[in-house]
Amino acid sequence: MLDHVFITVRDIDRSIAFYEAALNPLGIEHVIDYDGKDGPPGHPDLKGFGRDGRVFFWLRQGEADAKAAHVGFVAKSQAEVDAFYNAAMAAGATDNGKPGARLYYDPRYYAANVFDPDGYSLEAAYKSWQHPQA
Repeated sequence: MLDHVFITVRDIDRSIAFYEAALNPLGIEHVIDYDGKDGPPGHPDLKGFGRDGRVFFWLRQGEADAKAAHVGFVAKSQAEVDAFYNAAMAAGATDNGKPGARLYYDPRYYAANVFDPDGYSLEAAYKSWQHPQA
């Protein structure tokens, strides 16, 4: 299991606004800003996003390399996947796969894929077998 991911973005303010909108349907919020001077020499300023008391997705200003990362966010339902996709598209994302079953992985794998304003590949995925069933 991963603890956190950093991605580098060209325009930090634009990216904060995009991720605040796109991740909101997944319950992920912009929760903390970290001043790099509080870390070791050369540590970047970071903008942190998280859910349920965990901060796990961080933005830093710099030269973006969209091919360097694909980030998949957990959705709690197919409806959350759909809401993520709609919110991301409304916030300026580019489509990279409308919401639906990803049969090439598993018939229970439901996801949506977008590119953020820097071209990073993002996915919201609901894998029913990974969630408690009522």
